[in-house]
Amino acid sequence: MSAPPTAPVAPRTGYRHVLAVPEFRALFAAHVLSLLGMVVSEIALSVLVYDLTASPLMSALAFAVGFLPYALGGTLLAPVADRFPARRVLVVCDLLCAACVAVMVVPGTGVAVLLALRCGVAVVSPVFSGTRMATLADVLGDGDAFVLGRSLIRIVSQSALLVGYGTGGLLLTVVSPRHALLITVGTFLASAALLRFGTRRRPARGRAERAEGGGGTRALLRDRRVLVLLLVFWVPSMFLVFPEALAAPYSHTLGAGSTGLGLLMCALPVGTIAGELFAGARLGAATRERIVLPLLCLAVVPYLGYALAPGLWPSLLLLVLAGACSAYTLGLDQWFVRAVPEELRGRAMTLLSAGLMTIQGVGMALAGVVAEVTGVRAAVVAAGVVGTVCCVALAVGCRVTESRDGAARDMTGR
Repeated sequence: MSAPPTAPVAPRTGYRHVLAVPEFRALFAAHVLSLLGMVVSEIALSVLVYDLTASPLMSALAFAVGFLPYALGGTLLAPVADRFPARRVLVVCDLLCAACVAVMVVPGTGVAVLLALRCGVAVVSPVFSGTRMATLADVLGDGDAFVLGRSLIRIVSQSALLVGYGTGGLLLTVVSPRHALLITVGTFLASAALLRFGTRRRPARGRAERAEGGGGTRALLRDRRVLVLLLVFWVPSMFLVFPEALAAPYSHTLGAGSTGLGLLMCALPVGTIAGELFAGARLGAATRERIVLPLLCLAVVPYLGYALAPGLWPSLLLLVLAGACSAYTLGLDQWFVRAVPEELRGRAMTLLSAGLMTIQGVGMALAGVVAEVTGVRAAVVAAGVVGTVCCVALAVGCRVTESRDGAARDMTGR
């Protein structure tokens, strides 16, 4: 008597498998180049504006204006991600960024024009990010490979926080700010070339939606499941940035100096990278989905430890733990791509990217306001308390919408 047949076991997907896909390698390399260009341009522009004005406020504005237009670009330009072929959108975005930075290089360009051009780059950025995320699903499918591809993109972005600004600072000791901006033009052009010749042309994703009179962005926001998942991406990020925004005054409080400031700025990204790598390399897809809600509820709990007035090293440990909890985003990516209709995927990813950057800017500003009233430690503790309440509420919302969606699929037979 023969043994009963066993169900086939799906091969486990790993980072190595994802990097073996040639089209993903082109997308990944283009992301690295665009990211380098963005980091170098931010530093060089800030220094250039300070050289022209001798004003710390204007130099800081060169950084700040990079956050403000994200909401505008993400809402007004989100349909572009689905209305035109993805490769064309990505290449045009890179070329527009290169053109904006090229004008910055021209001698005699005024400060107002420099800041306006910086806004132009920021308006384009969410469309580029959203289209790239949607293209990952085209290249890798919408399963585990997509989740790991997104994870690699995030790991590189977090790594840029650790090494990018330091590298940019060293670069400016060798070349002038305008020459550094010229290097940025080259990185954007190289990214455009990689995307043009390293990825396949695919038809516009939104053709079916236009033919059916789809509701676009409004339809996405009316979908309770999609809206809750967007909030799960956004809301914890607003509270997570509190220690980063307050790192300088907190370092001063601890008497840790510039070394302590650097360590405090690095701790959260280090924890995030470690959590992503562990979850991506050691956990299977089903496990990553199971830990989404527990890690979401714990995301800012470590900040409650600031109530004990910890020294530098305990503070660093708390930040690393908070960063590691961000590993919930791997399973969340799977839920999100599963919940969004394919024809709206580009604008959904654009909306996600724009909202994430905007809410982080809001969180940084809010951290400063709260710290002015309560003090730095109390502000971080408040972020831990209020953030945890919000995260638990969002976890409940995830469960409710998941149950309703499952019931609706059963009723419709899908």
